[in-house]
Amino acid sequence: MDLLCSDLHLSAATPALNTAFVALLEGRARQARRVFLLGDLFEAWAGDEDVTDPAVRPVIAALRSLHDAGIEVHVLPGNRDFLMGAGFTEATGARIHGDWLIADIGGRNTLLLHGDTLCTDDLPYQQFRAMVRNPQWQAAFLAKPLAERHAIAEDMRRRSKEATAGKGEYLMDANADAIASMFRHHDVDTLIHGHTHRPAQHRHVVDGAACIRHVLADWRDRACWFEAEDGALRAITTDGAGQPVADPRYPA
Repeated sequence: MDLLCSDLHLSAATPALNTAFVALLEGRARQARRVFLLGDLFEAWAGDEDVTDPAVRPVIAALRSLHDAGIEVHVLPGNRDFLMGAGFTEATGARIHGDWLIADIGGRNTLLLHGDTLCTDDLPYQQFRAMVRNPQWQAAFLAKPLAERHAIAEDMRRRSKEATAGKGEYLMDANADAIASMFRHHDVDTLIHGHTHRPAQHRHVVDGAACIRHVLADWRDRACWFEAEDGALRAITTDGAGQPVADPRYPA
């Protein structure tokens, strides 16, 4: 079984979700062969010194324990935690990938993304993304004291929220041409991503071929993930008692 989730946005301000994620790693994930985290595991990541943050340590320890149990952990950094690097890998055992990864998920050759690269209508964000993914910018940022980095990250989050409030819905969703290009370029018919916080399943036709795109839900108020096994992909969430149930936001 493979387990996939995205957009947890864990921080000191989300103790219940932090606990729920640790419970998932110590529970259901122990039955998995691989765990895929498709970005924004954390609300912010100012550098790998953050592995020692008291709010983060239980998550880091649970990821390490999962790895030590022989379960593969794969991470595609998101727009909030793109600075995860060798220190995070050393602490958790997780393998960090770039912008995309192709894997056999439920018997289908599947393209995995965080999803922000699909939002090409949002030109200011794409320009910002290009800046902060530049190795020179990252080197200069990581050279600053940790406290200063946290202050900069907090200011970035504040400005991002202000900018998002003034944007049209279409700007923050995946662009149809970008989606088709991803299917075409990677020669796959299945795509899984997060980022947009719009959980759904979408059917596409690309060059006459039927394709499917699954959008992972965020963990804004509850745990949610996909499980892939025996050729099936199941969307799971938790009920009011914290028990796993089929996620009603996805068709059966």
